[in-house]
Amino acid sequence: MRTRCVIAGAAALVLLGTGAPALAADDSGPDLNPFYRQRVTWGDCEGLDQAPAGMRCAKVSVPLDYAAPRKGTLELALNRIPATGEKRGSLLVNFGGPGGPGVSGLAGMAKQFGDLTKSYDVVGFDPRGVGTSAPVTCGDGSDMPDEPLADDPGAVLEHAARQWKVCRKHAGPVADHIGTVNVSRDMDVMRAALGDDKLNFLGFSYGTRLGAVYTGQFPHKVGRMVLDGVDTLAEPMAEQQRVAVEGQQTALDNFATWCSRNVGCVLGSNSRDAKQSVTELVEQLDERPVELGGGMEYSGADLVTTLGSALYHRDAWPYLSQAIANLVTDRDPRALLRIGGVTVPPPGEGIPPDQGAPADGTALTGVLAARAGDDVVGKVVPQEDVPVDNFGVALAMVNCADDPDRLTAAQLSDEAEIQRLVDDYTEASPIFGPARLEQVLLCAGQPRGTDFIRKIRNVDTPRFLLVGTRGDPATPYRWAVETTRRLGDQAVLLDNQGDGHTGYFSSRCVTQKVNDYLLYGELGAGPLYCGDE
Repeated sequence: MRTRCVIAGAAALVLLGTGAPALAADDSGPDLNPFYRQRVTWGDCEGLDQAPAGMRCAKVSVPLDYAAPRKGTLELALNRIPATGEKRGSLLVNFGGPGGPGVSGLAGMAKQFGDLTKSYDVVGFDPRGVGTSAPVTCGDGSDMPDEPLADDPGAVLEHAARQWKVCRKHAGPVADHIGTVNVSRDMDVMRAALGDDKLNFLGFSYGTRLGAVYTGQFPHKVGRMVLDGVDTLAEPMAEQQRVAVEGQQTALDNFATWCSRNVGCVLGSNSRDAKQSVTELVEQLDERPVELGGGMEYSGADLVTTLGSALYHRDAWPYLSQAIANLVTDRDPRALLRIGGVTVPPPGEGIPPDQGAPADGTALTGVLAARAGDDVVGKVVPQEDVPVDNFGVALAMVNCADDPDRLTAAQLSDEAEIQRLVDDYTEASPIFGPARLEQVLLCAGQPRGTDFIRKIRNVDTPRFLLVGTRGDPATPYRWAVETTRRLGDQAVLLDNQGDGHTGYFSSRCVTQKVNDYLLYGELGAGPLYCGDE
């Protein structure tokens, strides 16, 4: 919907400090032993209404600043599905983002890990700044500065700086210590607090970046690790987003081709017409949105958001096709809203009750993820004490913290340079390109992020598994190939020749190979393959 919402203000902020390799408990430097010596005490999951029977929750204390642990601490939220058989340790899970909550994610996806709980305590966690772990926020938007009157780069950067100050006020001290390098350090503290000598980890999407950073910081603490939907470690954000745009467009083209081969596809009877129809439909909705009531509209931008969400999972394609048919024939977007959700309405306005948006929060998370340029894999259970803008704010902060490249004021004022970016992104995808380009501009003018991630290569770890899906719309297969080469001989690639974002939840072959590795240590010489199912 084209409504004013908190996340719009949140997206323009962002900052973050640099990171360096973490100090383990026995290294020289600040005394981290009090954190490494703690033990997790499990209790009831208060406030997590949809937690399945047997799930337990806890907190782990970590330093706000690893370089100066006496500055203060953060309490990070964890939850656990206990092992049902002979336990070989804990398995930490990250569902993506960055900004995706792991506690509510595991509560919503508990049944999917039944096989793994035969030998593992499966543990979800909210990374620092996310979910119930000191969540960052920009507040309700009421104290955001007005848009600049002058339309020039200097005014834009100054306005962004003022926005950042507001967000920094609401986010608190964690905003200066967010980012993947510090979350990786937190995971090592969790490992010790859980009583494990080695970290066993299953990371999806952004979680693969987190797992890769851990291999660079703590190579000798790596146990069994799986990275599914592999992120890039080397490309600047501008290139990352452009490549991701190409991946989304490929997925959309695959959907349009699939639709055109089915009777009743309103997009057209051949792939070329179907692809063109999607572009035209977005343009028509931007020119004449569907009125929903309550001051809300369904626009072309909302259709793009829905497409971005639905393309992550091939199983959603039939529903997407029917929902588009309802829109085209009856101007009825309710089915699309059920797939993609709605944008957060302005303060004081509710979501129209008859629009069909799920009440479980899944759709809202999908919207924020699609708009921000990444996703959370799986269902998210809402928690009342998490700010509504937390996902988008955390995503923006983490991505900027992880990227040392910045567009300067001089670049922003160079019309030729900006036009080149616009052309590149539009060529990559006229549907998804413009929104992704906005993500590149978020960090402009902010201090440089860490360059530690760019330097990770040839890690000295036990062998571990990476999963790349050929038709992945969010993390292109080429990233899986490049990251596998970058991490070195210990990284084994599983080539999943299917569609959708990640493979574990959509491919029986991938599920089996991942489970065999995590449970029994079975890992072939590689590369490994799974066919299109």
